[in-house]
Amino acid sequence: MKIAYETTAIATGGRDGRAATSDGSFEVRLATPKELGGSSEGNNPEQLFASGYATCFLGAMRFVSTRQGLPKVPVDASVTATVGIGPRDDEGFGLRVSLVVSLPGLDRDGAEALVAAADRICPYSHATRGNIEVSLEVS
Repeated sequence: MKIAYETTAIATGGRDGRAATSDGSFEVRLATPKELGGSSEGNNPEQLFASGYATCFLGAMRFVSTRQGLPKVPVDASVTATVGIGPRDDEGFGLRVSLVVSLPGLDRDGAEALVAAADRICPYSHATRGNIEVSLEVS
């Protein structure tokens, strides 16, 4: 794989700390969610993952739309990512992701083709495939 872009982020303090990119363009205060015993007075890794996956998947749809002759992604398209975390049966914790894709104005077949093609090329989909449960839905 030839790397076209990379970035570096530094985290301190774990779930109750800070994370920032080394170039200073992004910084976030982190806090454990109340559901996991924290204060929720900041963001958490699951929120960041959901935001990144949703954004990247929408970008992947736009990419395949122009490259593979699929229907054009509507301007008002959206991807809603829900990320859940919980204890695994074996040990540790695991994640589950649900992506709900809204493509207003596209017929069902075109929308499903676009979502399937995006799922094949999205780097988040590649990273999660076979590792965690991910569901895709066209709304």
